[in-house]
Amino acid sequence: MRDFGFGFRKLRGQRIRTEWLCKRRCGCYNLDRTCALPSNSRSQLLNEPRIMERFAGLLMFPLFFVIVACFLVVSACSLGGDELICTVESQGLECSSQQTNKLLIQGGIVVNADFQQQADVYIEHGIIKLVAPNLKAVDGVRVIDATGKFVMPGGIDPHTHLAMPFMGQETCDDYFSGQAAALAGGTTMHIDFALPVDGNLAAGYQAWMKKAEESCMDYGFHMAISKWNDDVAKDMDWLVKEKGINSFKFFMAYKGSLMVSDEEIIQGFKKCKELGAVPQVHAENGDAVEEGQNRMIQLGITGPEGHSLSRPSMLEGEATGRAIRLAKFVNTPLYVVHVMSIDALDEISRARHSGQRVIGEPVASGLALDDSKTWDPDFKIAAQYIMSPPLRPAGHKEALQAALSSGILQLVATDHAPFNSTQKALGKHDFRVIPNGVNGIEERMHIVWDTMVNSGKISPMDYVRVTSAACAKIFNIYPRKGAVLPGSDADIIILNPNATTTISAKTHHSRIDTNVYEGWIMKGNIEVTVSQGNVVWEKGTLNVHRGKGRYVYMKPFSYLFDGLDKLDATYLTSLRAPVHRAA
Repeated sequence: MRDFGFGFRKLRGQRIRTEWLCKRRCGCYNLDRTCALPSNSRSQLLNEPRIMERFAGLLMFPLFFVIVACFLVVSACSLGGDELICTVESQGLECSSQQTNKLLIQGGIVVNADFQQQADVYIEHGIIKLVAPNLKAVDGVRVIDATGKFVMPGGIDPHTHLAMPFMGQETCDDYFSGQAAALAGGTTMHIDFALPVDGNLAAGYQAWMKKAEESCMDYGFHMAISKWNDDVAKDMDWLVKEKGINSFKFFMAYKGSLMVSDEEIIQGFKKCKELGAVPQVHAENGDAVEEGQNRMIQLGITGPEGHSLSRPSMLEGEATGRAIRLAKFVNTPLYVVHVMSIDALDEISRARHSGQRVIGEPVASGLALDDSKTWDPDFKIAAQYIMSPPLRPAGHKEALQAALSSGILQLVATDHAPFNSTQKALGKHDFRVIPNGVNGIEERMHIVWDTMVNSGKISPMDYVRVTSAACAKIFNIYPRKGAVLPGSDADIIILNPNATTTISAKTHHSRIDTNVYEGWIMKGNIEVTVSQGNVVWEKGTLNVHRGKGRYVYMKPFSYLFDGLDKLDATYLTSLRAPVHRAA
């Protein structure tokens, strides 16, 4: 049979490679490993190629017609060294042969959160099989040279809002466009916030699963709590025990829509503790924010600057401290999302130094930007920087960077909630109507590298911790995610520390028509992204497919809950009550 240029090779007289059969029998996958089969099995093995040759000859003519059919429907098929690779995208024909996916990344510095080493990484069928020096490739294995570059776990963004209805609009990135942008920027998994539908958590979960059908990378969900009743408690049980959600978010802001009361927060925290789910808070004093907004309008301040002025950092600090104290009262861990100010940071630092389990999550925009652009005379420019909590004056971002480098803050997210210029323009005469949110899902990994690593504030290992590993541990998916280790998912980036990256709305992959980092030139470039073992970003080219994403179940009771029962017992002992009194 002639080679058609798609990798079909001559079958008649071709022996099936002995090492392939060895792999099938004994499980060897090391490229130069000696077979461990006993002698009688090896003898039988040596005869198998001839059997396979005869069998291949019998099947040659029907196989020829199958191959021609695949070719005619514009498929991409090849007979690789060990199995048929066939991807058919037309209707009416299905090719069921398993796709080979073998990749060897050579010569790089493999970096995990707790160690780094000069090593190669061998990937097979979406899983990391080996991490060791001096691995050699055989036929059928693609090799990527990473000499002089860092090989790291793909990023995990713990805070995104894709296709989210909010303030009468919907974020302009859906699951496909938002995830494609993420992959181009080195993020290989994200955890999106699902919102209840008419207060119903189960309906919210189903709605977000429907949105995610177009996904092209792995994802998980947090669930927001917008009210409290017995039905909400039952839905939380169902989501944790059957649907793999292990975190719930409580809004202390957005009065009249998502905001919950302290009483509802306490009941929700208690339920989270019972289920082993992490409670999260958006910490702003919603009542005071509403008063601040009304004050600005009365003063005639209707532009974007009114947004920041109506939500001063003291309101973020107050709500953060209140949430921390309520979590301590219930004796549950607490996760504070998008920490934007020194005020909130001080509350978290104080709690952590006292031994309380509080996680602080800054976002890329808060680490890299201040609020100066919100005073720009061009409304379009000013409005694109509106988010909640708002960007803060100079000095806050430097404090957040220092807290991230010292471990007071644990991981970096984005709060990616993009709205385009037309959507933002709805609030041209009233800042209260400007949809809140900025981009970041594609830029985060580069922002953190340039701001934190290139500046000398953290090491490459710390970079892995704050962009990937810490998130994986908090949400109980480590080491499947967040590590370059044998058995981990093959979600990997190759970062060139000597190259540069330029950010622009003209070249980014998000659907938003602006970029809050427009024109930034940063040191460090993610040259390759590997997702599920597939090279999806390389040399500036994105190769992703709708529906390829997988929902990641996240089990409850992560390390944050270790020993809480002992703390409860200590508390009960400390009460010295009830006191038994004479009748």
